[in-house]
Amino acid sequence: MSEQTAQGGTSAGRRVVVVGAGMAGVQTAVALREQGFKGPVTVIGAEPHQPYDRPPLSKAVLLGKAEDSAFDVDFESLGVELRLGCEVLGLRPAEHELETEAGRVPYDVLVLATGAEPITLPGTEGVPGVHLLRTLDDAERLKPVLARQHEIVVVGAGWIGAEFATAARETGCAVTVVEAADRPLAGALPAEVTAPMAAWYADAGVELRTHARVEHIEPGAVVLADGTRLPADAVVVGIGARPSTGWLAGSGVKLGPHGDVLADDRLRTSVEDVYAVGDCASFPSARYGERLLVHHWDNALQGPRTVAANVLGETPAVYDPVPYFWSEQFGRFVQYAGHHAAADHLIWRGEPEGPAWTVCWLREDRLVALLAVGRPRDLAQGRRLIEAGRRMDAQALADPGKPLKDATAD
Repeated sequence: MSEQTAQGGTSAGRRVVVVGAGMAGVQTAVALREQGFKGPVTVIGAEPHQPYDRPPLSKAVLLGKAEDSAFDVDFESLGVELRLGCEVLGLRPAEHELETEAGRVPYDVLVLATGAEPITLPGTEGVPGVHLLRTLDDAERLKPVLARQHEIVVVGAGWIGAEFATAARETGCAVTVVEAADRPLAGALPAEVTAPMAAWYADAGVELRTHARVEHIEPGAVVLADGTRLPADAVVVGIGARPSTGWLAGSGVKLGPHGDVLADDRLRTSVEDVYAVGDCASFPSARYGERLLVHHWDNALQGPRTVAANVLGETPAVYDPVPYFWSEQFGRFVQYAGHHAAADHLIWRGEPEGPAWTVCWLREDRLVALLAVGRPRDLAQGRRLIEAGRRMDAQALADPGKPLKDATAD
C-alpha cells in the first residue's frame, strides 16, 4: 500500500473531497478544520436534506418528537462546501476525479464515507406497504403508519428491528416480529446472552416468532415458509446492512468479502490519496488481532479524527478503537463495548431475568468486551479497562455490587 501524500497539509492549494454526508463524512470535514487544515473541503451527499444524524430516526423523529435530526454544524463558517442531492457514480484514481450526476469533481485527497445501505428482502421491490428504516425519508413515510396504529410485521429481530418494534408499540400498533434464526440478535451475540432478551418482546406486547422464514410478502400479508399468513398493514424490513460501495467497481479500491473498503490502520485505502471511514470501511485491529467492520455511530464519530490527522500528516495516527454502541429497546438501555469473538470466558454480573445486568467477556483474564443492560456505570468503567488492557479478578467481577474498576487483579 502506497504512502498517502501528506505534504502541504495546511496549504490552500490542496483540495479534500468527502463522499458521504452522514456522521463520518461531516465529522471528517469538522476534524480537518479543527486540526488546522486550510485548503478547500467539499462534502458530497446523495440525499437532498441538510446532513443529519441517523440514530434519532428510529426514536424521536419516527415518533414525531423531533422534526429532523440535522447536525448542529455551521458549514458556511467552517468554509465547507456542501453538494447535496448529488449521487457519486464512479472514481477515476489516475485522474484524481470523481464521476457524479453533476459532472466530474477533481480532488487532491478523497475520503470515502458513504456508509451502509439496508439489505432488501428479495421480491419486495414495488410491493405496497413494505418499508426500510435508514433515511429521513424512510422515517417520514413511516410516521403516518404508526399514527394510524396499524398492524405491523417487522422482519428481523436485530437492533433496528427491536428499536422499531419499541416505537411502534409506544404508538399503540400491534406488532409481530419474525426472525429466521432461533433467537433475537443471533448474528451479534451468543445464545446464552440473547436468551433473556426474547422475553422483552412479550413483556412489551410484541409477538416474536423465531425460526420464521419469510416466503413472500404481498399487499396486506406476510407469508411464512410454513404457510402461515400474518396480516400486515405495513411491513418493516430490518435484516442488516452492507457497505455502500457498489459505485467503486473498477476503481482499483480493494474491497473485502462484505463489500467493505479494505483500509489500513491509518484508514488509507489501496489507492493513493484515498481514505475510507465509517460504515463503509473495515480496518485491522491490533487490539483484537483481526479486521473489524463496525456499523455503529461511535465508529463514524471517532474514525474521522484519525483521517484528518493523517491527511495533515504532521503526526501520523493509528486507528484501533474499542468499538462501542448502544440501543434503546423495550424500556431498556443496552450498551456494548469491545469485541467478544476471541474471548475464552464469560462472566455475568446480576441476574439476566432482572432489569439490570452486565455480561463481561475475558481473554486470558483481560476484559475484551461487555454488554451492559441498565448499568451505564459498568459500561463506562469497563470501556476504560478494555482500553488499558487490565487483568481482572473473576470472582470480584461477578459481584454486581462491586464497581468494575475495583475488580482488577493488578
